Amino acid sequence: MSGTLSMPRAAGAWLPRLAWAALAYNVLVILWGAVVRITGAGAGCGDHWPLCNGVVLPQSPELHTVIEFSHRLTSGLSGLLAIGLVALAFQTTPKGHPARFGALLSLGLIILEGLVGGVQVLLGLTADSTDPARGFVQGVHLANTFLLLGALLLTALWASGAPRLRLRAQGLVGAWSGVGLLLLLLLGMAGAVTALGDLLFLPADGSTPLATVKRDFGPAAGLIENLRVVHPMLAVMTSAFLVWLGTFLRRERPGTEVHRWSGALWALIGAQMVAGFANVALKAPGWMQLTHLLLACALWLVTALLVFHALTGLRVRPAAGRA
Repeated sequence: MSGTLSMPRAAGAWLPRLAWAALAYNVLVILWGAVVRITGAGAGCGDHWPLCNGVVLPQSPELHTVIEFSHRLTSGLSGLLAIGLVALAFQTTPKGHPARFGALLSLGLIILEGLVGGVQVLLGLTADSTDPARGFVQGVHLANTFLLLGALLLTALWASGAPRLRLRAQGLVGAWSGVGLLLLLLLGMAGAVTALGDLLFLPADGSTPLATVKRDFGPAAGLIENLRVVHPMLAVMTSAFLVWLGTFLRRERPGTEVHRWSGALWALIGAQMVAGFANVALKAPGWMQLTHLLLACALWLVTALLVFHALTGLRVRPAAGRA
């Protein structure tokens, strides 16, 4: 195993705490963002951004305004946490420490997250909008969200003394790990489009899933409806690949952490598949969508942890003279 990184005692006490706290907090912000979508409160501040209905602090706001404005406030606090993370990383770690890079990357992705959200509001791609561009923006938003969580995770690991991430000369371990992460990223983007389609087009009657699929490809269906079927198909393919990836990494990079996180990955895949079927069967109630999203975030983070420990571990080679 690669050597761990040393840092001043003060950083060992505060930098990892802030990094892990920022990661957990951003998961909560993501879930609250889903509440904004589910409740249709995305237009609660009108088409104004970063102001809310043209003012800094809305007066006598309605419920949708409260929901949207609170999401903006919690997102703003994410930015402040990221700035604090950068400042603390540069104050307490030596030049060239990877935690500095992780903190800067996290801040950049949080800024991009805010800009994507702002574009969505300014273009009116909120509330009941069925513009196909809304599906594209939702997918980009989710991809950036996953990348942000990954950056915060790396920052927390490096701040805690984990080794640098080496990407060169990783062979098939690096290649297949990259494929797994890319598939998860695409799955999340497709899931964001499907969740949007469920919000806008899911019938309130007792239609069967097959009837819903037929309607999604009917003459009156739009692009967002057409794309809803991609997510479950991609979910099955990605799940099968990740199950294999866990087995592959256990063989190629055996170690305690790889075994631990591959086991966690398999458990989460099972839980997410059950949640996905339940979401369809129950016609995507809000609480089930939040559960599905939380499991998706956990699945992304656990896969990232598995890949990180596989890439920072050394291959165990047979002793000389053995077959």
